[in-house]
Amino acid sequence: MKVAVIRKAHFNAAHRLYNPTWSDEKNDQVFGLCNNPNWHGHNYELEVRVAGEIDPETGMVVDLGWLADVIKEHVEKRFDHKNLNLDVPDFKTRIPTAENIAVVIWEILRAQLPAQYDLHVRLYETPRNFVDYPA
Repeated sequence: MKVAVIRKAHFNAAHRLYNPTWSDEKNDQVFGLCNNPNWHGHNYELEVRVAGEIDPETGMVVDLGWLADVIKEHVEKRFDHKNLNLDVPDFKTRIPTAENIAVVIWEILRAQLPAQYDLHVRLYETPRNFVDYPA
């Protein structure tokens, strides 16, 4: 029987949605206000869902304290109060859309979790706009 545990986290970051291979006009047309050359920011809310079997010795799927530490060390420290375009190497070649941010967070956390656990990331860019990965 699989059970899922969910840990919430938060970080603030700035970004610009911009494709350097496109003209300024096309970037404005596709990304609108999010293409502001002076950046814009979000208060991101993150939900990390880990699913697996309950360990009969601990009664837990994973220790939520451990999961909180992993998220803080590998996600929050990496993204919080950063300009994603300039300060985070993961976005040197990826546009920091909410979709790409969620995939990067999943990749980072997947590398930290033992293989027997399923991992799902939900990232809120705004209270009304969020991304699930995997879908």
